[in-house]
Amino acid sequence: MQNPGQFKVHSGGLAWKRQGGGKTIEIDKADVTSVTWMKVPRSYQLGVRIKDGLFYRFIGFREQDVSNLTNFIQKNMGVTPDEKQLSVSGHNWGGIDIDGNMLTFMVGSKQAFEVALPDVAQTQMQGKTDVLLELHVDDTTGANEKDSLMDLSFHVPTSNTQFVGDETRPPAHILWETILKFADVGSSEEPVVTFEGIAILTPRGRYSVELHLSFLRLQGQANDFKIQYSSIVRLFLLPKSNNPHTFVVITLDPPIRKGQTLYPHIVIQFETEAVVERDLALTKEVLAEKYKDRLEESYKGLIHEVFTKVLRGLSGAKVTRPGSFRSCQDGYAVKSSLKAEDGLLYPLEKGFFFLPKPPTLILHEEIEFVEFERHGAGGASISSHYFDLLVKLKNDQEHLFRNIQRNEYHNLFNFINGKNMKIMNLGGDGQGTSGVVTDVLRDTDDDAVDPHLERIKNQAGDEESDEEDEDFVADKDDSGSPTDDSGDEESDASDSGGEKEVLKSIVSKLSKKEASSSKPVQKRKPKNRDEDGSEKKKAKKKKDPNAPKRAMTPFMYFSMAERGNMKNSNPDLPTTEIAKKLGEMWQKMSSEEKQPYIQQAQVDKKRYEKESAVYRGQAPADVDSGNESD
Repeated sequence: MQNPGQFKVHSGGLAWKRQGGGKTIEIDKADVTSVTWMKVPRSYQLGVRIKDGLFYRFIGFREQDVSNLTNFIQKNMGVTPDEKQLSVSGHNWGGIDIDGNMLTFMVGSKQAFEVALPDVAQTQMQGKTDVLLELHVDDTTGANEKDSLMDLSFHVPTSNTQFVGDETRPPAHILWETILKFADVGSSEEPVVTFEGIAILTPRGRYSVELHLSFLRLQGQANDFKIQYSSIVRLFLLPKSNNPHTFVVITLDPPIRKGQTLYPHIVIQFETEAVVERDLALTKEVLAEKYKDRLEESYKGLIHEVFTKVLRGLSGAKVTRPGSFRSCQDGYAVKSSLKAEDGLLYPLEKGFFFLPKPPTLILHEEIEFVEFERHGAGGASISSHYFDLLVKLKNDQEHLFRNIQRNEYHNLFNFINGKNMKIMNLGGDGQGTSGVVTDVLRDTDDDAVDPHLERIKNQAGDEESDEEDEDFVADKDDSGSPTDDSGDEESDASDSGGEKEVLKSIVSKLSKKEASSSKPVQKRKPKNRDEDGSEKKKAKKKKDPNAPKRAMTPFMYFSMAERGNMKNSNPDLPTTEIAKKLGEMWQKMSSEEKQPYIQQAQVDKKRYEKESAVYRGQAPADVDSGNESD
């Protein structure tokens, strides 16, 4: 797996940082035991072996970099890099060289491939001449690779002179015993400690969490993940405010993969007050030699604390807890929503973390600026109680945290300002603090136009037109589009009049607000009044039941497809909020993502035009004569 990054050499050793953030590899010069160069396709590879047996490969150097780095390493580290050659002949016979915990297959004097023996999960003899190696199935290794090495077999003839045996122990048996000394065999069967029935929010499900010597395993009813500790970047222990649960987040690099979905964060939810007692399946000798001052024989305490301590001791990962930020309710986070998902935004000492879904970690060093905005969706009455926080990253990516309560503003602003982050006011020019406070906290102008409601108003059409509203929704006996996966649930907008009522309700609220907040104006005589002042009743056009159903817009097809999912994810969300969130999702979609719904609308438009032509040739001459009786 090759990840682009920046390689740095200095007087104290070597360092590599992944491009776009992530885990940093630092190697102290005192730990370096050997350095090698190898010509690989289109570049050079630098291999660095350290004292504990780990071997790092850095690929992508140019030919002129080899001589410069060789001189620097010789002068500052006292190590002379060796040159190795890569075998490209494709031969599958040769010799085996075991150096420390690295097995190298050699074809002549050239290297064909290497296998790290700690990655071997099982090894066994097959007959008297074959040795089979089964490698750890690490779900993080497949995040950026389509194929992963699962097992390989070595055939060692009885005439082999490298591994000399006897009648009872042939050469293959000698190789097998040598591999057993370094392989991570047995840890996959007996975990150090197990936590049963743990609720994990991403990837969602209940899992049995097994902590082994070199990896952790998440075993559920439908999924089974195995994750090497080397893939763990950091642990987060984040309590919920006024809630009986606590988040423990395991951040991975590379992430695990389930189908086509990548999970860089494993979000675990523990009951805050649950107490457990666990004994570790480790001998006193192993604890003293390998985990001195890191692990104890047994633990008793709150389950999230016990889990974090054991995982930190086994993996060596650091733990991040809430910092100095406190909300108005003395909590560690503020309620907000991201991408139409409600959750908690944790302002940490070195970043922001939004949980639980989608788990989003933003480091302070990645932020270009933040901007406080008035909350504009829903009218002035809502705007005055909520605000939004826009975080712009240096790579031009943006995260908009919406629906933050107004009383959280001062604590959040002071925290961000104290971290010396650039704060843009609503004008977008500068770092004026007083201007931001005034613009966000003042009562919103009642005459301000809400673009979201204007869009809904335009899409709903004239509220007084019964024909427009009836054509907007599906017929009562219409089972819906094949893309509508809401099933038979009584969704707020799944029946024939639901969508119309949602839109009319929102538009009606807007009209009432405008009416209450507008200044008194001179009354004009309504057009539809008789001379004596009595109001005429508007003649309603009678709807022909045989008239073709009007074509739906792309947004309506999108709403039909996503409404059921939105309702299932947010069962307590009112109808107006569902419509609003669907509108927000539609606005954020790219033209490529909208294309399937546009195509559906185009097909439906052709259907409507065709049926209308037939209908106009057959319809009666007068279908709207007379007024409907009240």
